[in-house]
Amino acid sequence: MTTATPSLPQSRRLPWPRLGSLWRAFRRSPSGAIGLFGVTFFLLMALIGPLIVPVPRVNVQARSQPPSFAHILGTDNQGKDIAAQIVHGSRPVITVAVLTGLITTAIAITLGALAAFLGGLFDRLVNSAANFVLTIPYLVAMTVLASFIRLNSPITQALILSLWSWPVLMRTVRAQVLSLREREYVEAAVALNLGTPHIIFREILPNMASYIAISMILAMTSAIYAQIALITLGLVPLSDLNWGKMIFSARTTGAIYLSETVWFILSPVLAIALFQWSLVTLARSIEDIFNPRLRSGA
Repeated sequence: MTTATPSLPQSRRLPWPRLGSLWRAFRRSPSGAIGLFGVTFFLLMALIGPLIVPVPRVNVQARSQPPSFAHILGTDNQGKDIAAQIVHGSRPVITVAVLTGLITTAIAITLGALAAFLGGLFDRLVNSAANFVLTIPYLVAMTVLASFIRLNSPITQALILSLWSWPVLMRTVRAQVLSLREREYVEAAVALNLGTPHIIFREILPNMASYIAISMILAMTSAIYAQIALITLGLVPLSDLNWGKMIFSARTTGAIYLSETVWFILSPVLAIALFQWSLVTLARSIEDIFNPRLRSGA
């Protein structure tokens, strides 16, 4: 007589949507499709644009020109093409934003999930560390760090920004995991002794796929604002061309006060605003894309 092996109840994981489901979801949400198009456009501009668009050069004979067929967004006070600067300046900003979003999300979901699942001393230590980070004034900490660490590398900037971005997301992940750990399939996985990594990364976190994706996008938007603020305040070396450097240069040269050079400061501001709007619009549609109950009604 054979003994039946206890089976693990089927987890309520959110399946990754197929292309057909994605298409139906975006048809129901035109704003989500526009957001996806905008994010894709900026990512391609950052990856491929600098390989196609020539590096902007100084041309004193074309200084402070308004938008024209030769210069779509005009030129700055040195005669450099503003559109070319937008293209070449996108890669550093978007690279730091993506890296910060990935690092912040990885730290937050790992610490939050482990704190909620393990509890006890580890939970108290993680929450104490989060409270400590949240009590430190952001700009003061950045100013102090900038005097000891050269923030001239995208990886360094992303790591520093992530150190001040993970606590809020960690607390939310912890609360979500505390709720999910009471589900039947998680209790069954614990009873079968499948191990903490399996339970967290195979049973719990897949049910938070949409929330994790949205949180990463929001972390990217915060990182963009943070790095632009650091550049504008002069805490980041202005060695590479980026949107923050354009804003800093436009402000110091008084471009905002002259009608013929106002595009020098408006262009990077509009680029940042459009990229942020695309990210937020895409984030609002992710729940519909990942939620199988919503997709089943299509």
